[in-house]
Amino acid sequence: MNHSKNEQLMARKAAATPRGVGVMGTFFAERAQGAELWDAEGQRYIDFAGGIAVMNVGHGHPKVVAAIEAQVKRFTHTCYQVVPYESYIALAEKLNQITPGTHAKKTALFSTGAEAIENAVKIARSYTKRSGVIAFGGAFHGRSMFAVSLTGKVQPYKAGFGPFPPEIYHAPFPCHCASLDETKKAVQHLFKADIEPSRVAAIVFEPVQGEGGFNVIQAEAVQWLRELCDEHGIVLIADEVQTGFGRTGKMFAMEHFGVVPDLMTIAKSLAAGVPLSAVTGRAEIMDAPAPGGLGGTYAGNPLAVAAAHAVIDVMAEEKLPERGAMLGDQLKAMLNGVREHVPHIADVRGLGAMVAAEFNDAKGQPDPDFTKRVQAEALKRKLILLTCGINANVVRFLFPLTTPQPIFDEALAILRESLLAARP
Repeated sequence: MNHSKNEQLMARKAAATPRGVGVMGTFFAERAQGAELWDAEGQRYIDFAGGIAVMNVGHGHPKVVAAIEAQVKRFTHTCYQVVPYESYIALAEKLNQITPGTHAKKTALFSTGAEAIENAVKIARSYTKRSGVIAFGGAFHGRSMFAVSLTGKVQPYKAGFGPFPPEIYHAPFPCHCASLDETKKAVQHLFKADIEPSRVAAIVFEPVQGEGGFNVIQAEAVQWLRELCDEHGIVLIADEVQTGFGRTGKMFAMEHFGVVPDLMTIAKSLAAGVPLSAVTGRAEIMDAPAPGGLGGTYAGNPLAVAAAHAVIDVMAEEKLPERGAMLGDQLKAMLNGVREHVPHIADVRGLGAMVAAEFNDAKGQPDPDFTKRVQAEALKRKLILLTCGINANVVRFLFPLTTPQPIFDEALAILRESLLAARP
């Protein structure tokens, strides 16, 4: 029997790689451009996953490719901690400038979002001389041991991997699914029953939860968190790994709330797929760790830094946050328009281009099976979608902000067909 190239690669994958690395696709990427991807057999897909929010400027943006090519010809690695280079400093200066707040800031570069989160906590602990950290239910902060401990979702991220580091506490996330009063009561209970506020180093939150279901934090909750942290000397960390770089209609999601965090973590679309992350924050807090306390062999890799410089330029030149908001509005309008025909759609939400649809059954209960059917129907029609949410009943949309209008219209038509086809 002759097997297709994708089938052959699937067999090799099963034999050579562990099942713990969960893979959605049964096809393999050969090339990608803009919002389109072609597999090993030449089949074309529209990519509304964007490598999980990494390709905000699209695949193969010419300015990003040119920047990487130019850097490859100069040098690919020295380790910034051994022989530094100007591009790292220049990128730190840019991030200090474009992130919210006019106070003095400093930036350290790393490789992954999880690294950024772990280093942000290290910095907060060093600055406060405290150990406790408060995060939220439904949060996702990464897969390394401390980051997964902060994550507020057991399956598949925490199951079987404990015990976890101590002095990490979770409260309900104040969004559409929990009131701010519930969150306040839970935090006050933590302060009475588990840890006094004078021992809390940091509170970590996502302005819009990613894996948790694209849950948008209540604006009043952000202000309350700022006031709570100021009252008790706690470092407020905004995890903008998924929300950053134009995804929510502004360069950073915190700009929607008018509140400035002490530290911000950035990754994903920062360097258009080349591994790079950052912690940017108040200069006095960032300077707390001693020399050697921060870094990493690949942290601030020159190729990734070159890509990030190009991404920042493209974001401004092409007004991508604004374009993303426009496309997000079109998507929300289509989803809301089809709700009368697809009663499973319980909610359409999000900021800018960070849009999600939540699906429930006739009894109002989460319907992960219907959600999977929508994803499968879309994939049959060559549209790549991702699911998320504590109950796995949310489809999230992470299209490149550069998606041309004709391709976006094509994707919306496929999505509508898929929603209708997924009905029982």
